[in-house]
Amino acid sequence: MRPFALLPLLALVACQTETPPPPPAEPPAPPAPAEDPAAKALQARAAALFQPLPADPPAGTNELTDARIDLGRMLYFDTRLSKNHDVSCNSCHALDNWGVDGKPTSSGHKAQLGGRNSPTVYHASLHVAQFWDGRAKDVEEQAGGPMLNPVEMAMPDGATVTKTLQSIPGYAPLFAAAFPGVENPVSYENAAIAIGAFERKLMTPAPFDAFLGGKLDALSKEQQDGLAAFIDTGCTTCHSGVALGGQAYFKMGLVQPYETTDMGRFDVTKDEADKMVFKVPSLRNIEKTGPYLHDGKVATLDEAITLMGRHQLGKELDAAQVASIKAFLGSLTGDLPTAYIQAPTLPESGPETPKPDPS
Repeated sequence: MRPFALLPLLALVACQTETPPPPPAEPPAPPAPAEDPAAKALQARAAALFQPLPADPPAGTNELTDARIDLGRMLYFDTRLSKNHDVSCNSCHALDNWGVDGKPTSSGHKAQLGGRNSPTVYHASLHVAQFWDGRAKDVEEQAGGPMLNPVEMAMPDGATVTKTLQSIPGYAPLFAAAFPGVENPVSYENAAIAIGAFERKLMTPAPFDAFLGGKLDALSKEQQDGLAAFIDTGCTTCHSGVALGGQAYFKMGLVQPYETTDMGRFDVTKDEADKMVFKVPSLRNIEKTGPYLHDGKVATLDEAITLMGRHQLGKELDAAQVASIKAFLGSLTGDLPTAYIQAPTLPESGPETPKPDPS
């Protein structure tokens, strides 16, 4: 073979074994946006007054097992816990409506109206006590109250609730799983405990929680200005902490009298100092939970802000201040836990289950 005939072949081999060029270098990452010093300072002020929602809800003395929570969810939606089988916990505290029914006062047995506005059940476990007057120490005790209230669910006594639950065959294994090792677990008392377990996880993380955690752009500039106005106006006198309320009692009409015949916490304590004193409501999801105040007589959030400035702080807020504070309050609206609050399939009644009683 002629030597020159090998040249094309050698060239081809050289091309095939040539090292490929390295890939182009990744472009450098863009620099992180500089923190707004004003937003950072505001976040620091807020973090000293408020806390984000906890990752795990407080259990109190309860045990938040899946079995107990699932049972509590069923009981929350079960109208058979009412005398006429037409009222459940969800009737007045509708979970797909931010835990309220949107009425000034709620209707119960025989369409009777309660004396106070039904507060939202979301974040209730974070409060110092339950009901406007604080007469129940926790959500478990609160859950048992409406069942026996003649205006609400109207069951005559706890024994009747127990008998009703025991008459529904499907509840027996569910109570046994929720209260393992307990003799005769199907009871009125355990029903309230299970409902409380379910309610303790009713949380709606909101943009404000992200802001408190350091995400400065979680709030718009308008909302940040509203937060500053909220703090500077003095709203944090009552509304602070993780729930922005729910931790203290104050007189309604602290500075300027508020017209009401409701004696508030006085009905519980009989202490003259507690006349017209109420538990401070939480402001979480407040733009969704009207009408407002203990009597439900305030239809709009704008009016509620105006009245609170006047009666609790002695300040006449102008329209711009009200709008600014309202913008901040919008950042307290979280996402509903749609999967968690989905209405469950309830066990069927048994032959001994009491029939609806409209009397």
